[in-house]
Amino acid sequence: MDLRTPQTANDPVRTPVRRLNSEAPWDAFDPAAYVDHNYGSLRSDDAKILEIVRKHFADHFRDSPDHGGERLRGIDVGAGANLYPALSMLPWCGEITLFETSTANVAYLNDQRVSYDPHWDQFWAALCEQDVYARRVADPRADFRRAVTVERGNLFDLRRRPAGWQIGTMFFVAESMSTSEAEFFLAVERFMEALAPGAPFAAAFMEGSLGYKVGEHSFPACSVSAADVRKSLSPFAEGEEVAITPIGMPGGALREGYEGMIVACGRRGSE
Repeated sequence: MDLRTPQTANDPVRTPVRRLNSEAPWDAFDPAAYVDHNYGSLRSDDAKILEIVRKHFADHFRDSPDHGGERLRGIDVGAGANLYPALSMLPWCGEITLFETSTANVAYLNDQRVSYDPHWDQFWAALCEQDVYARRVADPRADFRRAVTVERGNLFDLRRRPAGWQIGTMFFVAESMSTSEAEFFLAVERFMEALAPGAPFAAAFMEGSLGYKVGEHSFPACSVSAADVRKSLSPFAEGEEVAITPIGMPGGALREGYEGMIVACGRRGSE
């Protein structure tokens, strides 16, 4: 799930209590409150993330045109109530799986798949600053509807699925689902194992997160740094090369209890 929170700035940040992913109340997640707080308007941090990710994917497919126009299979792991990671893959994908564990978020995603809400247009417009997006996608709602499938599942179970997604994203998931460092590293491993060799990927992380509230419910987080992100991704990346970009808090903090955001881009290495 994409788990940045609608917690207000004056809420106290409690000392984190150890909590595993399986112990958190994911089905009680409130996508309406979450989207209203996070995505009603395009924040400067999301704009920076979109800038980095759109360039990464555009550069990859310009420099590695191995698929000869073939439409790819993409996956957004832990999609939550955030559509822009999937939109970032849309020009190159014939299929995009939105893989999500919360029943509430699955319902939201299925509703958005039919015709997503107007506030997502500003995110698409930001992607279109890289001209390949507008050039390859004349009608993003129609292409989104055709390409997207929503699948409920636990990311730890991805190993049971045949690997082979050819492009992938995972935004604010691995560090925002558990206080366990071991579960953080395992979540990243499962994401990377789901991708085919050579697949471009983009991932985003909350830096130094101490946990958060969504509505009346508290959710766990694992405090990670840019070094932790590199350590988690490098063993699975092409040549162990991952571009790590800390973006801090442009425009101010989204909430209390974190130190910034981190974007990571690279390619899945060969088996």
